[in-house]
This record gives sequence, C-alpha cells and structure tokens, in this order.
Amino acid sequence: MVKARKYVVKTHFVGIPKRDDFELVEYELPPIKDGEFLVKAEWISVDPYMRAYNAFTPVPYDQFGFQIGLVQESKNSKYPVGSRVVSHKGWCDYAILSNSQEATEITYKMPDLKGLPMELAIGTVGMTGATAYFGFLEICKPKAGETVVVTGAAGAVGSIVGQIAKIKGCRVIGFAGSDAKVDWLEKELGFDKAINYKTENIDEALKAAAPKGVDCYFDNVGGGISTTIMSQMNKFGRISVCGSISAYNDDPKSMPKAVVVQPSMVFKELKMEGFLVSRWAKPENRWPEAFAEIAKWIMTGQLKTKSHITEGFDKIYDAFIGMLAGDNTGKAVVKI
Repeated sequence: MVKARKYVVKTHFVGIPKRDDFELVEYELPPIKDGEFLVKAEWISVDPYMRAYNAFTPVPYDQFGFQIGLVQESKNSKYPVGSRVVSHKGWCDYAILSNSQEATEITYKMPDLKGLPMELAIGTVGMTGATAYFGFLEICKPKAGETVVVTGAAGAVGSIVGQIAKIKGCRVIGFAGSDAKVDWLEKELGFDKAINYKTENIDEALKAAAPKGVDCYFDNVGGGISTTIMSQMNKFGRISVCGSISAYNDDPKSMPKAVVVQPSMVFKELKMEGFLVSRWAKPENRWPEAFAEIAKWIMTGQLKTKSHITEGFDKIYDAFIGMLAGDNTGKAVVKI
C-alpha cells in the first residue's frame, strides 16, 4: 500500500488563514480497482478561490485545488502508467482517480505543452489561463482600440488578461501593488500603463492614463478601487468580475454592505457580470480551445509567462499565504 499525505482544513478561516487551521494527515491508500489509477503529485497550485470558498465549505474538508500528477499505477487504459494528469485533488502527494470521478471533478490528461515548462499546465495553459481567456473575451467582448483596465494585473490571471487585451489591439492599464510589479507589467508584458495603487492617487492616475475613459474592466480585486474605476467608464462599458481578493480575509460583518456602483451602472449603462470558469468546462468542455490558443501565443512570443515557484510539500501553506499577501508575480505554484 502507498502512504499518502494531505492537508485537511479543520476550521473556517478567520482573517488570514493560520497554520493551525490545517492538519497534515498521513494515511494509507487502498489498492487501485478496475478503472482507477494512482498519481503522484509533481506540481500543486495555490489560488485565491481557495480562500473565498472556505466560508461556504463544511469543515473538515480536504484542501482542494489543481495539481499535476504522474500516473504510477493504472487499471484505466485512458491513463496509462507514465502519463501525466491534471486533476482537482488538491494538496495531497498521492491520489487515486477514476472514470466515475470525472463527472464531478475536473480531470484530464496534461495538454501538449510543446516543450514549455510543465507547471504551466496548472497556470497559463490550465485553469488560470482559461479563466483569463473566457472571462475576458466572452464577457468583456473587447474591440480593437478600446481601453481595458485590469486590477491584480501582476497576478496569475490579471497578467494574462492584460496580454490578451494587447493581442486584441486594446490599450491596457494595470493596477499592481509595488513598483517592481509596475515595471514588470510595462517593460516585460507591454502594458501601456501600470499604476501602483499603494502609492498613487487612483482617481487622478487613472484619469491621466485614460483621459477618454475606460471601456472594459476586468476586476480581480473588488473594494473601493472598483468604485473609482467604474466611475471613469464610458457608456456601455463592460465589467467582468473574476474575484474580490481585497476582501477575502476581512470580517464580513465589518465590511460595507455594498460598493457604491449603482450611479455608474445606471447612468453609464454598464454591463457587469461575475463568472466561474467551470461554466466553460461543463457540460461542453471548451477549456482545450483556450489552451490551444494560449499555447500558440506563448510559442509565437505574443504572450509571456512567469511562475512564482515554491519548493516542497511542507511549504504549500507558506506559498498560499504569500499568494494571498501578493508576494507572487505571475502564477504561484509549488513543486513537490
């Protein structure tokens, strides 16, 4: 039998998740059955939605998330020994998967990365890339020449959204939390303007960067910055709401009941839509469409990737907390 380890969430988080909120459990996996296969994790993802879903998930629960695993044993012809699999089995070093699980969990063969770094399969050519691709193109429906604003622009999703916007011929403005990230967005990724929201006056800086207003807003952050950006949007602007990382660690009882967006929404006739990327995975799986296009953009140099790598199974918690604090530039992943 195989000895496995997994992170179990014992309690609902209060503020910043604490190490004591997790328990590292060791256990033995049973022999695999017909249709099953055993995978050993090689890369594990840490993402903001793991914090957001905590309040709505009954405890205790196994910490979910995407991982890349190498098939070590198999009684499933679709997943032979030696193949690699992307699954949502989360923070565990070994897992047993099966065909029956595919109805409720996202499991698929790792896409052909054509020599690109393997970890991209849980990043730019994975769920993160699909989030940016569909959340921006399907909801914002950008047109060449329009002005696009992205918050959390140096993060895993935001950095991809901004580059896709440039590929589509848009002017792109990104908000990030350090001068180093601002430089990276402008000098490496080709953003037309990046703004440090911690040191600059957001309202004035955005007016200077977008004197003709904003047409599309991809919101990863929420909070007061979104009110400011929406107030500077043009008529019939489109807003794609991906997340609200600025408030994930806050006490809901102390938060404002609503961000003041109604005047902008009404008088500018804005369209605002939230989404979950699973919308494009079931019932029809369109993720491969995004993967193919994104991989092509990377190969042709139109889209650049960056991974923030932490090494060690015992460092997953540290990587998670660092990601929530904004320590990462690009996609935060853990190499097992």
